[in-house]
Amino acid sequence: MILLNFETLMSDPLEFLKTLACLIPVMLLSLTLHEWGHAFAAHKCGDDTAKNLGRMTLNPLKHIDPIGFLMILLVGFGWAKPVPVNPRNYRNYKRGEAIVSLAGVFMNLVLAILFSIAFIPLIRMYLLGSYSWLENGLLIEIVMYGISLNIILMLFNLLPFYPLDGYHIFELLFARRIPMNVLLFLRRYGQFILIGILVLFRVINFHPASELTGWYIRKLSELALNFG
Repeated sequence: MILLNFETLMSDPLEFLKTLACLIPVMLLSLTLHEWGHAFAAHKCGDDTAKNLGRMTLNPLKHIDPIGFLMILLVGFGWAKPVPVNPRNYRNYKRGEAIVSLAGVFMNLVLAILFSIAFIPLIRMYLLGSYSWLENGLLIEIVMYGISLNIILMLFNLLPFYPLDGYHIFELLFARRIPMNVLLFLRRYGQFILIGILVLFRVINFHPASELTGWYIRKLSELALNFG
């Protein structure tokens, strides 16, 4: 992100720092709850590996990977520490694998909904000038990041590429229909395929997730203005 917005950093450093100040807390919250969701779901399905290692916690320091977080800040793409699980401990393997894989995505969906609910009255008051404490727009910006980031995390993690959550669901659904060597190839090279797709999107300047979240926020703003 810093490298991609280096020109903004040089031309208006205060504005760029304001953006970081709004984005970082939302990012920490979203990544932490995503990983906590995996750990909590694993615990409920019978596996206490994450709990015993201190990962079933809302402490961001337990979930944030320093290099992954730095990569997010630099280029807009990174990672948190994956929650360790042992599927052999699940009371029901297939059900447990599905629930644990989708738990993080579900947490991002819940956060996106909560931020959306908060956004509607806030953007209405902001646009209508109802409350002076909203004039600087900082709170609105934080909520918008909360919406956008959690929608992006949700959709990104549903992609069927290893090691994303979507790959585990893909494997559960198609393990018996796809040759094992194909699944092994996807496990070995899935992360490189994923990086290649992300790089391609950057090169051709095509950002589907940003377009989608932008459209969604515009629709929420229209709903707020037409509300009541």
